[in-house]
Amino acid sequence: MLIKCPECELQVSDKAVLCPHCGYPLKPEATRIRKPRSNKRKRLPNGFGQISEIKGRALRKPFRAMVTVGKTQEGRPICKLLKPESYFETYNDAYQALMEYNKNPFDFSKDITVNELYDRWSAEFYPKRKSIATYKSAWKYCSSIANLKVSEVRTHHVRYCMEHGTVTVKGSERTPTLDMQRYIKMLLSLMFKYAILNEITDKNPAAIVTLETKTDDEIKSHINFTNEEMEKLKDAIGKVEHADLLYVDCYSGWRPTELCELLLENVDLDNMTFTGGKKTKSGTNRVVPIHPNIQEIVKHHYAESRALGSKYLFSAPRDKSKHDYFIYYAKYLDWFQLVCKTLDFGKHSPHDCRVQFVTMAKQYDVNEYAIKYLVGHSIKDLTERVYTKRTNEWLRTEIEKIK
Repeated sequence: MLIKCPECELQVSDKAVLCPHCGYPLKPEATRIRKPRSNKRKRLPNGFGQISEIKGRALRKPFRAMVTVGKTQEGRPICKLLKPESYFETYNDAYQALMEYNKNPFDFSKDITVNELYDRWSAEFYPKRKSIATYKSAWKYCSSIANLKVSEVRTHHVRYCMEHGTVTVKGSERTPTLDMQRYIKMLLSLMFKYAILNEITDKNPAAIVTLETKTDDEIKSHINFTNEEMEKLKDAIGKVEHADLLYVDCYSGWRPTELCELLLENVDLDNMTFTGGKKTKSGTNRVVPIHPNIQEIVKHHYAESRALGSKYLFSAPRDKSKHDYFIYYAKYLDWFQLVCKTLDFGKHSPHDCRVQFVTMAKQYDVNEYAIKYLVGHSIKDLTERVYTKRTNEWLRTEIEKIK
């Protein structure tokens, strides 16, 4: 459709933006210069934190997140890097991390006490660990520094906890053993590393504390059971609670913690093997044939754990509402000592079951390499370790030499 140009009165198309004859703008709004759309992000709320993009460098994570921890006398915010992760690949990732922080902000104040530090450290550390009883026991010896500010703790405070800390057990005071001193040092060192990471302090007073060397009398010696003790243990199965666990360990060679961590899914009752292990490369995920002497015990516990809904072969119901059936080492140690006391054994420790297995294996001429495979010890011989492939059938033949 043709219309007249208001300026030159010549005919032009009604779709024309400008008159082709005189250049008169027929649709001014179409020729108006539009401002480019701004990609600037909205300002973050006061006290929420800061997100800045580091430009000019080829960084995989260029977005830096910082949190507001206070204000200067002039009212300007004091910001520190978000912990434990400060740099992110995208703005949205950094924003999400700040969102999580602001839901439960960490107080970076240097005035927090050791007790407050323990609460915050343990809330992050304990859920990642299966065995925490020893750390909790070590913390009980640290009551003398619990109310001190983190910045006030010195090396002599740590040493006092290790040497003179006390706990009351059944009405009597107890001081740390050499082993417990090691755990106290480990606990406090982990706590202060956490404090350094979160900029609460800049030193770790536990790191430079030295431990006393054990004398020969204080070093634990592991011994095997006597023939009489093994007969008592065998006769006690079904009569003395938990005696069967010790008997199973004597015929399988697991470390105590490995025995407690055996999973139902790794027990093969068709081929009569169980798989587990930890601590070393050679000991991890090793297959151990189930000795004929303990097969019925394993079957019994397998059925019992399935009925409980436990994922472990050997279970100790602690809180049925949470289905927590894991046997912690402290619990296993109590059971072990109770069995030994009931059967009037000599002085033994849980590791002695593993010693008993190796002792019997050597007594019945089990192949030396088979013993190493079964107990998870490293094999230094290159030919045996790399070029010789052993089967489970061979291991079964060897372990069944034990009577």
